[in-house]
Amino acid sequence: IFSDSEWEQFFTNCIANKNEGIVEKTRKIQTDHHIVEADCSKVTMRLFIQIPCLNEEQTLPMVLKKMPTEIPGIDDIQLLVIDDGCSDKTVEVASSLGVRHFVHHARPMGLARAFRDGVDYALKHGADIVVNTDGDNQYPSETIGELVQPIIRHEADIVVGDRQTATIKEFSWFKRKMQHFGSWVVNKAAGTHIPDAASGFRAYSKNSLLKLNIITEFSYCMETIIQAGNKHIAITSYAITTNPKTRESRLFSNIFEHMAKSGGAIIRSFLMFKSNVIFKWAAIIFGFLGLVPFVRFLVLACMGNSAGHVQSLLLGTALLMLAAFCIALQIISEVQRIQRKLVEDQLERMKEVTYSIEYQKIWAQQNEYGEFSPAQGLD
Repeated sequence: IFSDSEWEQFFTNCIANKNEGIVEKTRKIQTDHHIVEADCSKVTMRLFIQIPCLNEEQTLPMVLKKMPTEIPGIDDIQLLVIDDGCSDKTVEVASSLGVRHFVHHARPMGLARAFRDGVDYALKHGADIVVNTDGDNQYPSETIGELVQPIIRHEADIVVGDRQTATIKEFSWFKRKMQHFGSWVVNKAAGTHIPDAASGFRAYSKNSLLKLNIITEFSYCMETIIQAGNKHIAITSYAITTNPKTRESRLFSNIFEHMAKSGGAIIRSFLMFKSNVIFKWAAIIFGFLGLVPFVRFLVLACMGNSAGHVQSLLLGTALLMLAAFCIALQIISEVQRIQRKLVEDQLERMKEVTYSIEYQKIWAQQNEYGEFSPAQGLD
């Protein structure tokens, strides 16, 4: 592409050689080029703030009251409420307060499914950034503007709101320690440094959401961090101060249930990416332990005292067989890891097409229940 001075010099040379036809066509190309540049400069940044709700008619007004209406770097802010089988007037309250986007579940599907369906809706409607907050007013809505800034500045693709759990008065000493320990385990599994892995107050870029795949049915919080770490997605945290507690958690009845479910989610996510590491170390340990009885038997044989020590050979053989079995499992898990990566790459490409501008025109014809009007069809 020529600069403006180079264009003028080209025109001058053409006129001097009486090539008026070329001048006319070239000026049109230059004009079209400037129009394309102008269109590119008008690209908007759209933020979707999604709020999963299960009977939150009392607290939802508090959540929406301090929602930002303007954020530096954001051109369009949309609110989305995920109705996870609400039996109260949550939807009516949200509509009366100006919410225009809804995802409905006929029955409670859980936080992970609500998050996944909300993200799907937001991306279908042109979201560049998705912020997830809770309907119980735990998180400060007024800090969303600061939460998304690392994404706007292209410093990170995921930002996790750090509740600073050590300072939350409602948490017992035991719960604070378990929160810290749980975050440490997640960070070890993911190779990240997120101080509050269980926080649901987060901002995601479109790029990160195309790469993430929610598998768990309990909570997406741990899983997305482990996936982000292993997929080398830039992730950081932002310190926040939570609001006073309004109700008990509906995800679990006590902290031990939360620990059990979170632990299961962490283990499944870790095995998805690094099961080969477990089998590798198991093979090394069993192999070493299996060699010890053989070495002992050989030493005794050299000393002429090998009689009556056949048990050592049997034990060593059993342990070496376990080591060989672990090596076979490691090979299988490595092949599956490569296959999973190829499938995820293909799925990412499919998502790029599904959420492209061309398809967004189709999704815009859906109603809030995901249905197409028979009269509209798929134009």
